[in-house]
Amino acid sequence: MKPLEGKVALIAGGTRGAGRGIAMELGAAGATVYVTGRTTRKQISEYGRPETIEETAELVTELGGIGIPVQVDHLVPEQVASLIEKIEKEQGKLDILVNDIWGGEYLTEWDTPVWQHSLDKGLRMLRLGVETHLITSHYALKLLIQNKGGLVVEITDGTADYNEHRYRLSLFYDLTKHSVIRMAKSLAHELAPHECTALAITPGWMRSEIMLEVFGVTEENWRDGTKKDPHFIISESPRYIGRAVAAVAMDENKHELNGSSCSSGELAKRYHFTDIDGSQPDCFRYLQEVQEAGKPANAEGYR
Repeated sequence: MKPLEGKVALIAGGTRGAGRGIAMELGAAGATVYVTGRTTRKQISEYGRPETIEETAELVTELGGIGIPVQVDHLVPEQVASLIEKIEKEQGKLDILVNDIWGGEYLTEWDTPVWQHSLDKGLRMLRLGVETHLITSHYALKLLIQNKGGLVVEITDGTADYNEHRYRLSLFYDLTKHSVIRMAKSLAHELAPHECTALAITPGWMRSEIMLEVFGVTEENWRDGTKKDPHFIISESPRYIGRAVAAVAMDENKHELNGSSCSSGELAKRYHFTDIDGSQPDCFRYLQEVQEAGKPANAEGYR
C-alpha cells in the first residue's frame, strides 16, 4: 500500500507549475487527487497557455494515484461550492487542500512603483493570488475539518523570514505573496482545535513551463539556461515542491509545522527527499549567501 493511498487531495490551481508537480507527487504516493483550473482541452484561460487540467490528472494516474480533473474558476464562489459538493459526494471526505492558485506571471510589472504600475493588473493579481485562496478555503475547510489530521498548504513565493527583509520588486506582487504566508498562519490558528494543520511552502527558483520557455530550455537540458543566467544552476523542478508537500502529508507529526513558513529546500533536509536529479537544492540559502553576496554562481554545497 502506498503511503497516501485512501487520502483525498484537492490541488486548487493544478494546471501547471508547482500545482502540477504537487499533484504528481501526491499521486505517486497513492492519493486520489482532484485537479482544478480554468484551462481544459476544450477551453483556454486568459493565460493562453497549452497546459490543461486533464494532462495533470493523467500524470497523477500514470504515477499510481487517481487523477480527477474539474474545471473551476476559483474566483466564482458557486463553482467552488459545487466542487466541494462533488468531492463530498464522491469521496465523503477531504484530507489535503493545496491552495496553489496564482495567475500573475503576465500581470506583474517588475521594478515599477505603484503609481506607475497598471492598477487593473495589480488588483487582478491580488484577486487571483489572494481572493481565490480565501474563497476555496471558505468552502473546502468545512469538509476537511470533519476528520482529524487534515492538511492545508498555501503555496507562495519566499519564506516569511526572506520576504520580511526584502522588497519583492512590485508592491502588488509583494503584498500578494506576503498575504498568502499570513493566511497560512491564520488558518493554523483556526484549524488547531480540529487537529488539522496549515503551513505555507515556497519553491525555490522553479523550472515551471513558463520559466523553461523564458530560458529557452527543456527539463532535459535545463543546465543550458546557465548561459543566460549563471545562477539558474540553483533552480529546481516542480516535482521538488511536490515531494515537499507529499512528505508533510505523510508525516504523522506534521502538526509541529502548524503555522510555519518553509521552503522546499528546508523540507528536503527535514524529510530527506531529493529533486528528480537526486540533488537537494537549497535556493533561499544560496540566494542570500551567493547571489545577493555578489559571489560567482556556484551551487556546490547548495544542492
